[in-house]
Amino acid sequence: MATAHRCGWVALMGPPNAGKSTLTNALVGQKVAIVTAKPQTTRNRIVGILTQKDAQVIFMDTPGVHALRGQTRGQLGKIMVQSAWQSFAVANCIVLVIDGDLYLRKPDFMERDLAPLIQPLAEEERPVVVVVNKVDLFHDKSRMLPLLESVAQMFPKAEIFPASALRRNGVEQLLELIRSHLPEGEAQFPEDQLSTAPMKFMAAEIIREKLFEKLYQEVPYSVAVDVEVWDEEDDRVLIHAAIYVAKPSHKAMVIGRAGEGIKAIGTAARKEIRDLVDKKVHLELWVKVREDWVDDPQFLHSLGFGAEAEY
Repeated sequence: MATAHRCGWVALMGPPNAGKSTLTNALVGQKVAIVTAKPQTTRNRIVGILTQKDAQVIFMDTPGVHALRGQTRGQLGKIMVQSAWQSFAVANCIVLVIDGDLYLRKPDFMERDLAPLIQPLAEEERPVVVVVNKVDLFHDKSRMLPLLESVAQMFPKAEIFPASALRRNGVEQLLELIRSHLPEGEAQFPEDQLSTAPMKFMAAEIIREKLFEKLYQEVPYSVAVDVEVWDEEDDRVLIHAAIYVAKPSHKAMVIGRAGEGIKAIGTAARKEIRDLVDKKVHLELWVKVREDWVDDPQFLHSLGFGAEAEY
């Protein structure tokens, strides 16, 4: 008897810096979401698609849920909160990703970080999997079991799964578990499609990733990227992108001394975009000051934020 084909949507939720984007990329098998060491890198819902012979799994990587406690403010923060909960609402399976290494070192942080999700998941009838991520960083493996027991007490209806997204430890087994929770159904996307995001959006995200990697303190959080020109031909792509910052001082930091900062960002982004499109890339970057852009709904929508522009 042939195995029924499964297809469904999976919401990856959790606190900032828990490894949701790294896990999304590991599960899809390709980079579809940007990853940095800084928390709250993800601003939009990013959809990654894994198509196999007997299943299609549609992963939704969401912004960190700490915004629910007011730590992310302004219109952008509200949009990020809405994005996370919209993904939660439409998912067939919910995967809560938590930083096991952090909670092993600082147990008091666990209830603080996970409080916004305890009640919603306690009332949830859909399948819930809690991934205790970053177990590769556990120096004392004997402490893992008490941590898993604490997580199980906090989320009694969920399945608890230790893993390391970065090292891919447990990723295949986790995928099998997720697949088992999906409904039967035909694929919703072509088998060669890895994401719903257009190339322009992916390029903007890559540029923003490089900004996050090279900037410090609050500066990367006040930065947005808008690809204003995308001119693609058979053998090359011309890209003009504007980098928006909130203060003139931030503009100087992005540009760097003698333009070295913006040059390094452009070089790193160009290489990754070239690998993405498999063509020569001509990338030009401009830095513009736009105060209070995080509170301008129209501007945010033009950058791809908001329910109508989810990717």
